[in-house]
Amino acid sequence: MAPARIYKEKDANKSILKGKTLAVIGYGSQGHAHALNLKDSGYKVIIGLYPKSKSIEVAKKQGFKVMSTAEAVKAADIIMVSVPDMKQAEIYEKDIEPNLEAGKTLIFLHGLSIHGGLIKPRKDINVIMVAPKGPGHTVRSQYCENKGVPALIAVAQEGKGVKKGLAKAIALAWADGIGATRSGVIETTFQEEMETDLFGEQAVLCGGVSALIKAGFETLVEAGYKPEMAYFECCHELKLIVDLINQSGISGMRFSISETAKYGDVTRGPRVINAATKREMKKILGEIRSGKFTKEWVKEYKSGLKNYNKLLAEGEKHQIEKVGQRLRSLMPWAAKQNIKGAQASYSAIVNK
Repeated sequence: MAPARIYKEKDANKSILKGKTLAVIGYGSQGHAHALNLKDSGYKVIIGLYPKSKSIEVAKKQGFKVMSTAEAVKAADIIMVSVPDMKQAEIYEKDIEPNLEAGKTLIFLHGLSIHGGLIKPRKDINVIMVAPKGPGHTVRSQYCENKGVPALIAVAQEGKGVKKGLAKAIALAWADGIGATRSGVIETTFQEEMETDLFGEQAVLCGGVSALIKAGFETLVEAGYKPEMAYFECCHELKLIVDLINQSGISGMRFSISETAKYGDVTRGPRVINAATKREMKKILGEIRSGKFTKEWVKEYKSGLKNYNKLLAEGEKHQIEKVGQRLRSLMPWAAKQNIKGAQASYSAIVNK
């Protein structure tokens, strides 16, 4: 397969957003970053929030006009939906679709609602995606340093009667406005983004890694080794390896470790992540592609998240969490934060 084209600043037509009103629905991690970056890029941005939202005062202090979601949709030409996946369909049906005029543009950060069939937009509007490959605070901080986080763009549909190619041009201009073209923008599809994103989260980045860490920890502890030793070797040092991979790739990581570690890597790693593991990964991908995962997640969400909360609570009780909390207190160089218990203010986030 040929390498994907990488779009840069010269490829974006900034004039497409000039004179337009851009609405960001939601003011969380990604929402605040997009809004602030676009405003600093010279565009008119408004914020749409539900009444009594804690984000209203924060957005106002950041210089934005805040309206209800319905009012913002009416006032805007281009609307970004920046609220949690499972809340999007309800908000779309109640506040967005009834106020969406033909020819307007909807932007999503992720492909789930559209490709997963949770939202079925009218044919007379543009439906596009702009998905930075980094958290909101990084999208903002990199922009402020005159840099940018790479992003994906996609077009699900061009509105009936809309000039051909306009939807993609809007996506590229928006990506440019948040600073993504400073590093690079790649075109994908809603299907490809959704399926690869969910698979990466479930099989590797979140599910795979956390299960691997706990399995390694348990193996050492059950063999009689101190939990502290197990934590250091199976959890703490993971960051060192991931940082090397992030900087230089897998081969670069191997260049930086000892010969003993390298030999163990290439001979024992395939015994842990083996053909059986890959078969299970293919099953997970199949569940994503068939829509089984989306249906299961929607059902779980609508039924009150009982199993979801049960599994999270069980994870919090695992021995590795208690050992890790104690050991992290001994590391003055490591940033320590009780994320679950902390109620960090939005102002602390948006000023990063």
